Amino acid sequence: MGSPLRSGYGVLFVLVVFLSLSGDLISVESGQPKNVQVALRAKWSGTSLLLEAGELLSKEWKNLFWEFIEIWQHNEDADSYTAKDCLKKIIKCGQYLLRESVSSLFEFSLILRSASPRLVLYRQLAVESLSSFPISDDIDYTSVDGGIFKVNDNTGSKNIDPLLMGMNPTPPGGKCCWVDTGGALFFNVAELLMWLHSPSELDSFQQPELYEFDHVHFDSSIGSPAVILYGALGTDCFRDFHVTLVEAAKKGKVKYVVRPVLPSGCETKSGHCAAVGASDTLNLGGYGVELALKNMEYKAMDDSAIKKGVTLEDPHTEDLSQEVRGFIFSRILERKPELTSEIMAFRDYLLSSTISDTLDVWELKDLGHQTAQRIVHASDPLQSMQEINQNFPSVVSSLSRMKLNDSIKDEIIANQRMMPPGKSLMALNGALINVEEIDLYMLVDMVHQELSLSDQYLRLKIPPSAIRKLLSTLPSSESDTFRVDFRSTHVHYLNNLEEDAMYKRWRTNINEILMPVFPGQLRYIRKNLYHAVFVLDPGYACGLESIDMIISLYENNLPMRFGVILFSTKFINTIEKNGGEIPSAGIENANRVGEDVSSLIIRLFIYIKEHHGNQMAFQFLSNINRLRIESADPVEDAPEMHHVEGAFVETLLPKAKSPPQDTLLRLEKEQIFNELSQESSMFVFKLGLAKLQCCLLMNGLVLDANEDALMNAMTDELQRIQEQVYYGHINSQTDALDKFLSESGIPRYNPQIIAEGKVKPKFISLSTEILEKDSVLNAISYLHSPETVDDVKPVTHLLAIDVTSKKGIKLFHEGIRYMIEGSRSARLGMLFNAKQDADLPALLFTKASELAASSYSHKKKVLHFLDQLVPLYENEFMSASPVVEGSIQSFIDKISDLAGANGLPSKGFKEVLSELSIENLRGYLNEVAKFLYRQLGLESGVNAIITNGRVIHPGDNMFLSHDLRLLETVEFKHRIKHIVEIIEEVKWEDMDPDLLTSKFISDIIMFVSSSIALLDRSAESARFEILNAKYSAVVLNNESSTIHIDAVIDPLSPSGQKLSSLLRVLWKMVQPSMRIVLNPLSSLVDLPLKNYYRYIVPTMDDFSSTDYTVNGPKAFFANMPLSKTLTMNLDVPEPWLVEPVIAVHDLDNILLENLGNQRTLQAVFELEALVLTGHCSEKDREPPQGLQLILGSKSRPHMVDTIVMANLGYWQMKVSPGVWYLQLAPGRSSELYALKEDGEGSKDIPLSKHITINDLRGKVVHLEVVKKKGKEREKLLVSSDDGIHSQEKKKGNQNSWNSNFLKWASGFIGGSEQHKKSQSTSVEHGTGVRHGKTINIFSIASGHLYERFLKIMILSVLKNTHRPVKFWFIKNYLSPQFKDVIPHMARDYGFEYELITYKWPTWLHKQKEKQRIIWAYKILFLDVIFPLSLEKVIFVDADQVVRADMGELYDMDIKGRPLAYTPFCDNNKDMDGYRFWRQGFWKEHLRGRPYHISALYVVDLVKFRGTAAGDNLRVFYENLSKDPNSLSNLDQDLPNYAQHAVHIFSLPQEWLWCESWCGNATKPKAKTIDLCNNPMTKEPKLQGARRIISEWTELDNEARRFTAKILGEDIDPKEQVASPSEAQTSVPNPPDEDLESRSEL
Repeated sequence: MGSPLRSGYGVLFVLVVFLSLSGDLISVESGQPKNVQVALRAKWSGTSLLLEAGELLSKEWKNLFWEFIEIWQHNEDADSYTAKDCLKKIIKCGQYLLRESVSSLFEFSLILRSASPRLVLYRQLAVESLSSFPISDDIDYTSVDGGIFKVNDNTGSKNIDPLLMGMNPTPPGGKCCWVDTGGALFFNVAELLMWLHSPSELDSFQQPELYEFDHVHFDSSIGSPAVILYGALGTDCFRDFHVTLVEAAKKGKVKYVVRPVLPSGCETKSGHCAAVGASDTLNLGGYGVELALKNMEYKAMDDSAIKKGVTLEDPHTEDLSQEVRGFIFSRILERKPELTSEIMAFRDYLLSSTISDTLDVWELKDLGHQTAQRIVHASDPLQSMQEINQNFPSVVSSLSRMKLNDSIKDEIIANQRMMPPGKSLMALNGALINVEEIDLYMLVDMVHQELSLSDQYLRLKIPPSAIRKLLSTLPSSESDTFRVDFRSTHVHYLNNLEEDAMYKRWRTNINEILMPVFPGQLRYIRKNLYHAVFVLDPGYACGLESIDMIISLYENNLPMRFGVILFSTKFINTIEKNGGEIPSAGIENANRVGEDVSSLIIRLFIYIKEHHGNQMAFQFLSNINRLRIESADPVEDAPEMHHVEGAFVETLLPKAKSPPQDTLLRLEKEQIFNELSQESSMFVFKLGLAKLQCCLLMNGLVLDANEDALMNAMTDELQRIQEQVYYGHINSQTDALDKFLSESGIPRYNPQIIAEGKVKPKFISLSTEILEKDSVLNAISYLHSPETVDDVKPVTHLLAIDVTSKKGIKLFHEGIRYMIEGSRSARLGMLFNAKQDADLPALLFTKASELAASSYSHKKKVLHFLDQLVPLYENEFMSASPVVEGSIQSFIDKISDLAGANGLPSKGFKEVLSELSIENLRGYLNEVAKFLYRQLGLESGVNAIITNGRVIHPGDNMFLSHDLRLLETVEFKHRIKHIVEIIEEVKWEDMDPDLLTSKFISDIIMFVSSSIALLDRSAESARFEILNAKYSAVVLNNESSTIHIDAVIDPLSPSGQKLSSLLRVLWKMVQPSMRIVLNPLSSLVDLPLKNYYRYIVPTMDDFSSTDYTVNGPKAFFANMPLSKTLTMNLDVPEPWLVEPVIAVHDLDNILLENLGNQRTLQAVFELEALVLTGHCSEKDREPPQGLQLILGSKSRPHMVDTIVMANLGYWQMKVSPGVWYLQLAPGRSSELYALKEDGEGSKDIPLSKHITINDLRGKVVHLEVVKKKGKEREKLLVSSDDGIHSQEKKKGNQNSWNSNFLKWASGFIGGSEQHKKSQSTSVEHGTGVRHGKTINIFSIASGHLYERFLKIMILSVLKNTHRPVKFWFIKNYLSPQFKDVIPHMARDYGFEYELITYKWPTWLHKQKEKQRIIWAYKILFLDVIFPLSLEKVIFVDADQVVRADMGELYDMDIKGRPLAYTPFCDNNKDMDGYRFWRQGFWKEHLRGRPYHISALYVVDLVKFRGTAAGDNLRVFYENLSKDPNSLSNLDQDLPNYAQHAVHIFSLPQEWLWCESWCGNATKPKAKTIDLCNNPMTKEPKLQGARRIISEWTELDNEARRFTAKILGEDIDPKEQVASPSEAQTSVPNPPDEDLESRSEL
């Protein structure tokens, strides 16, 4: 620091001079400086810190949960008198179990409270457990905290939060623990013991459902009945139950599960530390708060008296260590404590006098470079960056005066030749992170994954240098370019673009493909670029329909080569029964009762092709389909034999030399071409395509056989071909098909291996398992292909085999065949997964197989021995009825003989099998079963393949040796290859050379590839190393760290504000190595940041050191400017929905000089819900737009609902932590569609998708649906013809999809806050009972002034109609006061209301300014923000006064249009110069259509949804909004721009009058009056309201009196509203510009 810090005298001198100049500092800026404090709390009540620790440890490794319980119970009695003591004690116990590398992360995660949602999930399950077993009718046993929720089937209450946001259960009789067995609840140990000792009861009832997150005790037997203990560590009852259940688990009686719950009222019955956190509000961290300097063009502040603030709690202590204008005041105070008041006054003056939101242009020019210089030269660059960008308005003046070093400027400019100025990027160990979406919770999880892997690899003896390389390897990008190599003589092509005469006029130059064409126009090039080969069974309708499609497209000259591969499903079934081989002639003739239709068609097709050419052969297939359709009684699917014979005769008749009937008889009798037909079916069987019945191969890509899929695939393929042509990889001589299939062709297709759609493959980490003592994996012996035993095997197939099932034995047999066929890079291990009651032959078979693999895997014929052993066991001894001793000896003898015949010692086998210890073998099988259950969730008796950690469940599908080979190819290419390359280069310096066997290396590759597959990271990277980092970068080296951060940051940007905080947290937490290149904008012309910002990070100081209180983190802004208007915004993680719950002051217009004596303005927000988002897709088709989804629990399946957008198939719902079930809504959605099976081989179509929300990161769900059989051609949305109103449609078609809405659609996405219904009663302010159809009115307001207007609008609507009215308000921006008042207003004035919300989708271009976001909410989400049951709504601006019955507008026929707006009136000629729509772009675009005003409009929601108007508007918005000059009046410009696609009905002019545009002549007829801003006079809103609307003052007084009564306030007599005449004074010069002003023109 400079001299002021080196010398106390220097400081004193500055102070004396300052005091002599300034006088009394306390009066500077109207008194002492003011602060702002913000907290964000969870909606659920607090959770126990001790239980959170257990959850965090179980994430590290499941057994640590149980070890933590034991450690805590032994150390529970130690003294801990405060929350901070308890925190330290919990951390100490947890860190004892963890390795050093992850212990600091455990501490931070605990302070961050990131495991709290997991405990909320357990509360939900606990409530369900209690509600399943009613104790008695008069005990309200599931009362929830505060009496908010009563689970009682008899109540029928509607006033419960549909998402049960973490409410704590209260068990009967004050019990704190109970055990749920699925059939009963036990609240004391004695009852449980009685149950455990009665074996008949153990199996007598249904098991409780277990989930993958459940804590299953490691000694539990997998087949035993599950018992769940609900209770909390630290309570006496938990200790007693735990001891009893551990003992029972060890005896094999139960599968013991714990779900940690500390019920309501049990905090006092637990140890002090067990209750820490449970009794306090849970304040969250990990979000940002912005105080933006607000520009004011029109006065948009409420002139009501400022209310007196409430003090929530002691404000935050100011951080005096932060630098202020070169001074660090903590050090000055240490040296001169006697001058404390003067020094603090000097600091306050410096802070409040340096606020600057304007600088001259020449001062701005190098501001970005000056900031970079200040940061890189600081002693703590990360802290410096954070302080600058979070207090920018206060430091900008000093930054602009700094002398700039040219070398920094030159390096920044040089770097910006390689990246855009102002761009921010960040990568963790090479993998790019989305800087817009990253948050603290996500970052902690990502770092935790990397550190855990690093620790595992160190324990596997991998050197640190190799670990860094392994962690920097990126996953291959998800690719759909797996192409099935179908090249074969079995493909029958219809055409050839390169040779057929019909294409001779087409151009041959391949480069034509690069020429631009009109959208949708095809390029006609005489080259076979697209090969559409249909694989089909001609004996099925879908196959024959595909033929008609092919011929139609061919005749329409589609530039594509068409072909077919034909097969017979019936013959393929025969192949499967024969073990994958074509049956021999004898077997075939024995099976041939009559030839199946498909095989006959194939033979006839080949005959016609051979004798009459391709086109006639295809015509033959088309004729079959025509005859099938024309048949009087057509069979549902298959053509019949007479159709085939008729089509054959009809096809050949014109060309035949002999009667076609004779030819047909001869062909049928002599089985001509039978061999070719069988080979064609065999080829399809080997390709793996038979199960699809009919599919399309587009250049090898597997698609559904429909026209949409074909055209979409052609478009996708065009882009790939254009790229290849552009780079010269394809030219006029290249065979495109050969090129594609040679590069990415695979010999077989299996959808379980080649993960289709959005279903991600399932992976497990094997490295955690191997580090356990006595791991099952250590005992596995492997089989190898002949002569490859000593080779390193990168691919390891582990087969989990149930030896008591035919499917398991078949899988084992296929594995042995796969090894016999030969593989140099794979090995095979067996995990025998026999059931507990497996008989003796099964055990002998298991032992013989293990013995062969463990002792004789090096023998040449060991595979042949097993190949013969399997059929021996399967055919003679498997499931043999009562096993007799003789048969066992016979089996042993036969095994020994087989061994001898294959060169294995028969004596050795006989000895081992004769002396077999059944008990030991069953014990081993039990360990295998436990491993499979713990790692894969596999119950005993299930088969699976685990390939380097990837898990595949064959289910009912046959898994062949060909599939294992495909699995080897795919996994090696995409996941394993790059890991092998790193492992091969490792120098194993500290290893014993004798241990460096091929098995050791193969194991390492298996463990590493399995664990890296679980990393949740991007496949994208960037070349940060090309950027210079000598002068303008922050480089922090830490050679010992395995975490490396690369970043490019613009420090003066919103993303820079967040990233600087995150990087600083990361540095404190794990000290990674960092290389941060600064990338500020050059040549600025405006201030880049006009806000203050704080990112909230919790610390240990949030835990009290005097009692057991946990305060939680808060944002604190010290010494904010007094005379500037500030707007508060929260920067929360993407899945969070937050709302203010305590805020006395207007958070939109914060003016701190109005605080009076209050020092700190305080606001509290609440995490209302998490957002569950997803994308819904239908294979090879557009997303199923309009599909209705519902979400709920098991007992209440419909809590929230939504519809799927066409845009990316996007949908969202509001959820809380818990276990939820997502399903298609009743009605048309579930009639047409079904959820697609999960890809694990199960034939059962799932009715719902199980979703677990157990953290604060939300979830993105990929949902795939399929059309039900017979519904393939039906459309989900059938929009009515123009002019048919939804009312008529509803009457006329009760079966339409809309008619189902009212049956089930009630609470929506937004979770619309539970609306308060008021009955139709006579009210004081009304004119009697309201009756008739409800009028639905929608509005939005932000800030106290617009909420004041909103109340006036409500009153004006109600006073002019006798009909019921329901108001819909977007809750995102409403103040707590408004939300407090509106229920009372609804009750007293007799209306309904509902609060709705919608989270802005991440894929939609986001607005930065709050006002523009509000405008967007008026128009962008109309189809999804309301419940599906709502058919129509009217939007009314908050600042509007209604003078007519809105029922008239609600009932108006808008001619089938989705929207109805009022055009701008044009009779006020003074405003002609401001009517922009009459000139330039708008005049040209509108082409005579009117330009409408957005202050009032009607939305026919049925028509709006049915015509996809919302999707269209979002597409227009996305295209226009990225241009900052477009959509200046977003809510108004967008519908007007799009009205040629989203039609608008123009309302009569009298429905909206505003003085600015309409003039006074038409005012008497006005049905509504809007306070449009006047661009000429810029008159403030309040002043205009009092002048223009005669009834406004009366309405305002009424609304304010009502508000004051509800809030218990007095209206100050001085605040009496001026009369309209008094208001007509001259308009003062307005302050600066404000975006509010432009909300309407």
